[in-house]
Amino acid sequence: MAGLSLVFTLIIVIAYSSAISQLFQQRQISQIKTDFINNMTHEFKTPIATINLALDSLKHPKISSDPEKVANYLRMIREENKRMHSQVENVLRISKLEKNDLDIQKENLDLNDVLEDSISHIALILEQRGGSLHRHFGALRTTVLANESHLSNVFVNVLENAIKYTDESEAPVIDVYTENVRDKIVIKIRDQGIGMSKNAQRKVFQKFFREHTGNIHNVKGHGLGLAYAQRIVDDHHGDIYVESEKGREAHL
Repeated sequence: MAGLSLVFTLIIVIAYSSAISQLFQQRQISQIKTDFINNMTHEFKTPIATINLALDSLKHPKISSDPEKVANYLRMIREENKRMHSQVENVLRISKLEKNDLDIQKENLDLNDVLEDSISHIALILEQRGGSLHRHFGALRTTVLANESHLSNVFVNVLENAIKYTDESEAPVIDVYTENVRDKIVIKIRDQGIGMSKNAQRKVFQKFFREHTGNIHNVKGHGLGLAYAQRIVDDHHGDIYVESEKGREAHL
């Protein structure tokens, strides 16, 4: 009887522990989902408001009669529209990752060309922040078998993070290095931003993860970029990792 009682007690404890564990997991998933929806809503509200203001301004006679101001407001509308499109594309990409439905066809490419194309995508953002980017292309063998679109997206994601995670009071400074190590090409992207904790480094490639410094919206984004980047790099038989310290620059 004592043995049976012990067995039943053990079964009850295990079942209770499993139920508690699942409850905590569901709560965590629910919190992640809530944060994601809040972040996406926040991301769309700002560009929509900016576009509406720009359109209202274009109706003003003094603005509509000035070609330079019209061109400036049209540029703002175009950039905000591109920003919203980029957000939608990121969500679609992560959805395809879940279904293993990414179309990754590869061809021989010059890595320097892909890097230059990626840099051109963030040039305007970097210029607006008064930042600078320095190229240190030391690799002599630069031909890679890759998908140009996906590989470019990886570099853009990392470069955007280098800008976003630089203190707003400072101008971003980014260094891009390439070198050949044995039969491989190594790309390093270094920033002089706020850095990240050891805990954040362990989670930085997880979906929806963002390291907050107070306000949940203090850094724009929804934590999908680096999860996508890791999947693409893995598919190209490469490795991606980060080296950083809180308060010091990061290397990817």
